[in-house]
Amino acid sequence: MSEPAVLASRVHGTVRIVGTGLLGASIGHALRVNGVDVALDDTSPSQLRLAIDYGAGRRASDTDDPTLVVVAVPPDVTADVIERELARYPHAVVTDVASVKLEPLRTLRERGVDLTHYIGSHPLAGRERGGAISARADIFVGRPWVVCRDRETSATDLALVEGLALDLGATPLEMSPEDHDRSVALVSHVPQLVASLLAGRFVDAPDGSLRLAGQGVRDTTRIAASAPELWVQILGANAAPVVDVLDLLAADLASVADALRDPDAPGARRAVADTIRRGNDGVERLPGKHGQNRRYEQVVVMVDDTPGQLGRLFGELGELDVNVEDLRLEHSPGAQFGLAEISVVPSAVRRAVDGLEARGWKIASTTND
Repeated sequence: MSEPAVLASRVHGTVRIVGTGLLGASIGHALRVNGVDVALDDTSPSQLRLAIDYGAGRRASDTDDPTLVVVAVPPDVTADVIERELARYPHAVVTDVASVKLEPLRTLRERGVDLTHYIGSHPLAGRERGGAISARADIFVGRPWVVCRDRETSATDLALVEGLALDLGATPLEMSPEDHDRSVALVSHVPQLVASLLAGRFVDAPDGSLRLAGQGVRDTTRIAASAPELWVQILGANAAPVVDVLDLLAADLASVADALRDPDAPGARRAVADTIRRGNDGVERLPGKHGQNRRYEQVVVMVDDTPGQLGRLFGELGELDVNVEDLRLEHSPGAQFGLAEISVVPSAVRRAVDGLEARGWKIASTTND
C-alpha cells in the first residue's frame, strides 16, 4: 500500500507527539510525508531514539512552540499527560489517540483541568505488533478517525484535529465519548477477547489438530497476537460497555450450546441455523472498501509457491481490466501452492474466470460454486 497522497497539508507549524509507539510514530511518519515539522517526546529514551532513527520525527526541544500536540501514550497515563501538555502549551490544541475516550475525560474534569483546547480523538487503525519498529505512514488510510468535540470546542480547534485525520488519509467522524466507547466495545474490544479466548484453546490442543488449521481459524484469531499489557489497560478503562456485550454474547453461546446438546430435539437445528443466518446478516452490515456497503464476489485461484507468481496474476488481471478489491492468501501445510482469494465486483467475475483460465490459471472456486 502506498503512503497517503495529500495535495496540501491542513496541519501547519510544529506537531508535538508524546509517545512514540505504533500510533505515535505512525502519525509522525505520515506527517513528515506532508512536510510537517514533527517533534517527538517519550519517557523511554530507547523508544524515542528508535522512532527518530526510523524517521518519524526529530527530538523535541524546550524551545518548541507546537500548534498541535498529539498524546499517544498508554491509557493508564493518558489523562496525566493531557493535563501536563495543556499546562505546558496553553495556546496549542491537544488531542489524544487513546482507544477509550470517556474515562480520561472524566478524570480531567474531576481534576478541574481547563479543557478549552482539548479534543479527544481515536484513529481506528493499528497492527498486531506495536512499537516504533512496526510504525508505517499508511495505516490510517481509509480508516475512521473519531473526533469527540463538545459545545466549548472552537471551530478552529476542531478543524485542526479533523485536518490531522484528513492529512493522514483517514475519515473523521464526530461522536460523543459515550457513543465511542460503546461502539469500540462491540467492534474492537470484545473481538479482541473472543480471538484471545479461542486462541487460548490451542495451547493444550494436540499438534495433529493444529496441523489442520486453515485460513478461517487464522482470520478469526489473528488479533490474538496483541500485547496483553496494553489490552489490560484498554479493557479496564472500558469495562462496563465491554461487559454489556460479553453478557449478550454469553447468552448467545449458551443458547447454541443447549441446542447442540440434543441436535435432534424440536427446534434445535433451527436455533443453529438462525445463529448462522444472523451472523450472515451482521457481516452484510459491515462497511466494505472505502467505507462503502458495496459487496464483492470471490474468485479463488491456485497459485504455485514460486517467485513472481502473484505479480503475474495481478498483471494478467490488470490486462483483463479486472480490479482486485481485496485479497486473502491461504497456504496448506506441505502443499506447494497457495490459494489466492480475490474479491472483484460481480460484473467482473465471468471475465476474470474465463480470462485467467485461458491464460493457464486453475480456478479453485467462485462465490457461486
